[in-house]
Amino acid sequence: MPALKQGYKVGTRTLLLYALASERARFGLIVSRKAGGAVVRNSVKRRLRHVAAGLIDEGRPMDVVVRTLPAAGTASKDLATDLTAAWQKAERVVLA
Repeated sequence: MPALKQGYKVGTRTLLLYALASERARFGLIVSRKAGGAVVRNSVKRRLRHVAAGLIDEGRPMDVVVRTLPAAGTASKDLATDLTAAWQKAERVVLA
């Protein structure tokens, strides 16, 4: 995906978000084994997809790739907060 190589990068304690202006909204996830076992990784994916669905609906179209960091496996509320903050920052810069 071009967003990883050409996109704007925003980092938080639990994730890295790469964003690139696009004609339609696309969202991708990269959850490493370092975040935890299969159950933990799937839980992280579900939480991120849920938050991203709301952000995609209210925002303008852009390609977004989220790469989680090892701290994402143990973060509960921080994950949603970090994703929302990173998404809004990327949206201001990429779509300005």
